Amino acid sequence: MSYQVLARKWRPRRFKDMVGQESILRILENAIEQSRLHHAYLFTGTRGVGKTTVARILAKCLNCEAGITSNPCGTCATCTSIDAGQFLDLYEIDAASRTKVEDTRELLDNVLYPPTQGRFKIYLIDEVHMLSNHSFNALLKTLEEPPAHVKFLLATTDPKRLPVTILSRCLQFHLRRITPEKISQHLQYICEAETVSCETKALEKLAKAADGSMRDALSLLDQAIAYGHGAVRAEEVNAMLGCMAQDDLLPLIEALATHDGKKLFSAINQLSEHAPDFQQALEELISLFHHLALQQMVPDASYAPEALLPFAKRFTPEEIQLYYQIALLCRRDLAYAPSPQQGFEMAMLRMLAFAPAEATQKMHLVALAEKSAAPRTKPAALPANANKTNTATPQSIQPAVETTGSLPGWRSMLMQLNLTGMAQALANNCMLKNITGDKVELTISIKHQPMLNQKLEDRLREALSHYLKRPIRLQISVTADEIITPHKAEQTEQSKKLETATMAIMSDPQVKQLIDMYDATVDVSLK
Repeated sequence: MSYQVLARKWRPRRFKDMVGQESILRILENAIEQSRLHHAYLFTGTRGVGKTTVARILAKCLNCEAGITSNPCGTCATCTSIDAGQFLDLYEIDAASRTKVEDTRELLDNVLYPPTQGRFKIYLIDEVHMLSNHSFNALLKTLEEPPAHVKFLLATTDPKRLPVTILSRCLQFHLRRITPEKISQHLQYICEAETVSCETKALEKLAKAADGSMRDALSLLDQAIAYGHGAVRAEEVNAMLGCMAQDDLLPLIEALATHDGKKLFSAINQLSEHAPDFQQALEELISLFHHLALQQMVPDASYAPEALLPFAKRFTPEEIQLYYQIALLCRRDLAYAPSPQQGFEMAMLRMLAFAPAEATQKMHLVALAEKSAAPRTKPAALPANANKTNTATPQSIQPAVETTGSLPGWRSMLMQLNLTGMAQALANNCMLKNITGDKVELTISIKHQPMLNQKLEDRLREALSHYLKRPIRLQISVTADEIITPHKAEQTEQSKKLETATMAIMSDPQVKQLIDMYDATVDVSLK
């Protein structure tokens, strides 16, 4: 029983059969049709993207019995013998096993002789970066000025290891990784041609696991068909690859949305029962956060799973960005954790423990607004026999107000308002007094009262409305009392920094020595 693996059976025979390398194929086809043939081509790219395949098709284009053409017939003796690897004038050399200079010289000894069967002698050197420096030196002269009947086709996965003298003598083409979408579509076509039952999600999993390599994708498809008894199903592909479906991670997202640590660990324990690859689980989690970020910022470009869409409204954009970064760093450092599961658990705990500063400030402001908007209950009546010293007249009772000291978010909030010029100066010299429903109350010192004008107040009100995401009414009151404003707080911090720096300078032994020796003074007025 003879079975040909899918990667060989479905190897492209013509340029139009190639997947995902359109720009390179267009250059080669146009060059052939215009008879602008180079003597040396270098094909670079990762494994399985079609380097040697393009080289073999190019060899057929140059030697087809129908003439030099960008669309070889595929049926003549030359084309069929090249496909079978039996063409006498196509020399395929594996540079990894022929690294010595003697092997290269032996190869070049035959260059001067004319081709036996075809129009051109083709030297296809795979993994050319494995040649020794002496081999490259021996190849240089022939590569620069080969006989008219010789073409060199070089392929490598690591062009950086090639000497620049070799690179400068070749026409270089970089074959890109093939996108998962194109790989998935091609696998679908092959399954239909092979009459194999398949699920789209299963093919998408295989395409993603192939990491841009069509050959790897076809090899994985072979495995999946064997694993599934002639069918390719998503559940079996997940089991074969040792990965999990994104739906399995949704309980983790739900636990993060509700900030429920107990539910989070329950979801992690359910995952660990299936002995997953936690590195791959983090990759899937990163992909989910990417989907959520797209859904929030660019809904039209999002292709998030339906089950994930509701979560886009339950996280702030800042939270998604933070969770994405935590998962990304944990994926990088997972190898350093005592165990993969422990590293995964710590990543999830970090997501639960940390929150973006801006999101925290907004939550604080919203909570304050809700608290202020809530109906106030009258205090319980005091007993008749209460001590007189425990009572106070209504005039002496002042309403409690949230000031800048108890509301640290005000200063940071101003940084998010995108104000400029005098409007920014006005905001920096105000103190947040209270937020009640749609009303924001600010206080300004009497010495800064000249800054008040309707235009600046309107700009500040619009900025606050945009930040709080609702229309607000702005009221700025003037006070003769000393108040703490962001501007004053910044001045205080600068003064403290200057005082600390001055003390550090004055206590420096070398400075003290200079003062004693030369009766010097330190000018601290320079800032």
